Amino acid sequence: MKRTRDEAASELFAALYPRLAGWCRRLVDDDETAHEIASEAFTRLWARWSRVEEPRGFLYVTAANLVRDHWRKLERERRAMRRVTTEAAVNSCAEQTEQADPSVRLLVQSLPERLRTPILLHYYADMPIREVSVLTGRKEGTVKADLHAARELLRVHLRRSLDHTL
Repeated sequence: MKRTRDEAASELFAALYPRLAGWCRRLVDDDETAHEIASEAFTRLWARWSRVEEPRGFLYVTAANLVRDHWRKLERERRAMRRVTTEAAVNSCAEQTEQADPSVRLLVQSLPERLRTPILLHYYADMPIREVSVLTGRKEGTVKADLHAARELLRVHLRRSLDHTL
């Protein structure tokens, strides 16, 4: 008996939504936002259901893009708040807090997209390098090199952040 489109989508949702939402939660550090992102990824998948060959990959790449958009929005809001705030003491305190925060999430956010996407897919979504290669359209060797470069950048930034706090 052939499954209907709705049955297939329901099974996929039941199988992948909890893990996708959890992955998003680790990236955005907010339950509500994580569920909104995961739901939006499924909504976009549903709109393209007949054209998507690899739903899991599509969901994670879409969610990664939505997370990136979320981070950009937060950064725009932070910049706007800094412009509105004219007191030098508040600005100086905010800058010191940002510099002292060795949060890996913020450091990953600051990576160039070429390095950030493989990091998100491989380390946060637990995808093998082969799958990251297929989803990003890059050779496996390139993905490995990008992961190495990203780890090195993160190591340098973390070491610098820790040196500033000591």
